[in-house]
Amino acid sequence: MAEFVHLHLHTQYSLLDGAIKIKQLFPRAKELGFDAVAITDHGSMFGVVKFFQEAQKYEIKPIIGCEAYVAPESRFDRKSARGGADAAYHLVLLAKDEK
Repeated sequence: MAEFVHLHLHTQYSLLDGAIKIKQLFPRAKELGFDAVAITDHGSMFGVVKFFQEAQKYEIKPIIGCEAYVAPESRFDRKSARGGADAAYHLVLLAKDEK
């Protein structure tokens, strides 16, 4: 199997678009031979501790992150100064280390 790491993955804690339950994620990741998996829940980091603990059980490297909402001015303003809706977007952030 070619090396592959999911760096954009939503769990049940992802706001508005949660997907897999953490308890189901790691047995499947292990079955597929993954050495590492990232968590990038949408606008939330509520599942990070559980994600980290489950990853440790399965000897899979946890990559901690989240998908942030980015808006031009306020989080309540999804329109750009030009009036288009393309200024609001999502940004995947991944932790490199403890710093």
